[in-house]
Amino acid sequence: MKKTLFTIILTAIATLGMAQNAILPQNITLKALDGSTVQTSVIQNDGKPIIISFWATWCKPCNRELNTIKEVYEEWQNETGVKLVAISIDDARSASRVKPWVDGQGWDYEVYLDQNQDFKRAMNVVNPPHTFVINGKGEIVWQHASFVEGDEEELIEAVRKAMEE
Repeated sequence: MKKTLFTIILTAIATLGMAQNAILPQNITLKALDGSTVQTSVIQNDGKPIIISFWATWCKPCNRELNTIKEVYEEWQNETGVKLVAISIDDARSASRVKPWVDGQGWDYEVYLDQNQDFKRAMNVVNPPHTFVINGKGEIVWQHASFVEGDEEELIEAVRKAMEE
């Protein structure tokens, strides 16, 4: 029994390790806050790390995460050049609330709408908040679901590590 459990855990860890080097999907259509459509290929940062955060207006942990990052975002940008892209998974019924919400929060992030949740599915996001770090090669090198105070420290460490890759 112990051997079987150990094998399952080892397999899961190995699978997660391989999955984290997946490439960011490039051909999924998103909507910008101005109503225009864009492809996920616009999510770039000149070879520097990118944080992608899947969130929703109704998700309290999502908003805590993005507001916590807002407090240190400028410092992170100066240190690492990181860019944060917030992907709202609000559906058609609540999508009209996203721009006013973002403006009211004062977030200085790129924000896109994934109303059909195609990008969410492609990235295997189950529940928000779900945050990814993308290295300069466009590879997913870290991900984390949920948010509690202090997770931002783990996130910036992942960004720093992504700079080395």
